[in-house]
Amino acid sequence: MTTKQIDYCIEVAHTLNFSRAADNLFVSQPTFSYQIRLLEEEVGFTIFERNGKGAALTPAGAQFVTFLTSMREDLKRAIEQGQNFSAKYKDSISISLMVRPAVYFLPEAMRIFAEKSPEVQILPVFQYEGGVETFLRNEVDILFALKEQTRQIPGIHVHDLFESHIYLIAQRDDPLAAKNLITGEDLYGRTLMVGGGSPQALKAVQHRLIATGKIDYFNSADHDTTLTNVAAGRGVCLAPGFLNDHSGQFAWIPFDCRESFSCVLCTHRDDNRPSLKAFLNILMRLYAEAVAFPM
Repeated sequence: MTTKQIDYCIEVAHTLNFSRAADNLFVSQPTFSYQIRLLEEEVGFTIFERNGKGAALTPAGAQFVTFLTSMREDLKRAIEQGQNFSAKYKDSISISLMVRPAVYFLPEAMRIFAEKSPEVQILPVFQYEGGVETFLRNEVDILFALKEQTRQIPGIHVHDLFESHIYLIAQRDDPLAAKNLITGEDLYGRTLMVGGGSPQALKAVQHRLIATGKIDYFNSADHDTTLTNVAAGRGVCLAPGFLNDHSGQFAWIPFDCRESFSCVLCTHRDDNRPSLKAFLNILMRLYAEAVAFPM
């Protein structure tokens, strides 16, 4: 299947007339019809029913053209992005992270790096789930992860970035927001949202609190749903500090527990580009200098 055949097929679907479609694309009708016939032979089903008045999409053809149209738009965007990239950059470094706040200093690192290496693009890739799999398929160059996730991954370098602690998230006018440190007893009689793909360390804390029998709880599908429920006054939640966007919408109060999260960056062992090393050094230096920054 060629892009020319895709364009021909989409145009016939719009006009429902082979002659008009051929004229619109400045192609002779015999050539046009021949290419459509080749396409139908390749896919193995009839896309258009021909009649004396024009053409009509078969049910299978209608579904097929819908996918072709989407595919053509994706291809158009890919070509435009490629043209823009080739005009400005010589290389690209992609970094996968689940949410933007996870690597809070990423924008600053990108700014500093661009001043020194303007010919290299830094491309954030946001994946709430599946980041490890994408990294393993070599589709991204850097993976933000928890150290516990990296123990069974072969062929990588693991770079320690920062240690993240557990915080209670509450509305800013919640009485708990006035505290400097939250203990388990402070949550007695409150509703705690749990679930939503919580890391193991966080699950351990949640289970310990629920086991007291003095805290109500309900499951929340994901972090965004949890924050919506907190904003609606349905309860409070515990979360890793690396999810804090520091927007000030909620109160993030440190929670008194021994658990924490070792946040790391993973790179492929065979990726020895100087630009990759330079960008990692910038990012790691920013975190090393942010000693008092809540994480």
